[in-house]
Amino acid sequence: MKKAVVLGATGGTGQVIVSELLNRGIEVIAFGRSQEKLNEIMKEHDNHPKLTYKLGDIFDYKTIVEAAKDVDVIFQCANVKYQEMKSKLLLLGESVMKAADTLGNKIVFVDGIYVYGHQVAKGDENHPHQPHTKKGKLRVEFEQLIFSSKWKSAKALIVRLPDYYGPTSQNSYLQPTLEGIAANKASVFIGNLKTPREYVYLPDAAKMIVNIAEKDDSYGENWNIPGAGLISGKDIIKIARNVTGSQKIIIPLSKIAIRFIGLFDVFMREVVEIMYLTKEGFVLSGEKYEKRIGAIPKTPFKQGMEETLQLLMYKENLG
Repeated sequence: MKKAVVLGATGGTGQVIVSELLNRGIEVIAFGRSQEKLNEIMKEHDNHPKLTYKLGDIFDYKTIVEAAKDVDVIFQCANVKYQEMKSKLLLLGESVMKAADTLGNKIVFVDGIYVYGHQVAKGDENHPHQPHTKKGKLRVEFEQLIFSSKWKSAKALIVRLPDYYGPTSQNSYLQPTLEGIAANKASVFIGNLKTPREYVYLPDAAKMIVNIAEKDDSYGENWNIPGAGLISGKDIIKIARNVTGSQKIIIPLSKIAIRFIGLFDVFMREVVEIMYLTKEGFVLSGEKYEKRIGAIPKTPFKQGMEETLQLLMYKENLG
């Protein structure tokens, strides 16, 4: 891979993939709709000679074609808001796949684990797709669209991440907790504090995603991006408090509390149906990655949390 375009480059996963590609000496085009945010990425990378950007609309495949006309791989990191998923997710998939098919490109889709529903077996890539939520069923349709036989020239793969955290994270379930602690303010934790859950550190995820993308035989498949193990909310908060010194109250939000907040907040209303993951968790197997790619990067939670919180505190002080 010599050149790549990152769609949704200003998002949490988009930013770390841009960084990982540049670290490997790969030329990168950051694609997004916000001039201001794209300028920020250029500034963060000190106007790196191998980084350029293209303004465009993810729902207009022609703008993607124009941006990606001479790249080796398209990384699709753009997403839609929860409350817009029903009306926009499949349109996004259609647009991006049409662009990749027009160009005959390889394309990597970054997605989550809603397609699986409750964990009923080993959490490998062959886990049954038995979603019991609207979002999960829609994600199954999304996967079917990506791997549809109607695309004659595109070569696609899907990487699936659990919950995540990291310096670039923006919309993860841990974000309000970590931002509150970094700002030394009272905050919330989505879910109960006792359930051990899997989280992947975004820089680790980026390494795995790019490693997968570089293998020609990776395409046409789903790939898991596992984290460094399981950790409870209680232990996350303990680490975060040790890093920041903050002792402000953290309020765990149950499904009932989320449902009540949802009466006034459209986003939280959409969170209710996936609260099962905060109670049960879902553990991804990394055996396929280890067998076909190599060792899984596993930044310890303490180190990952320190790096994340230090950046959040820095931004808070600037703020």
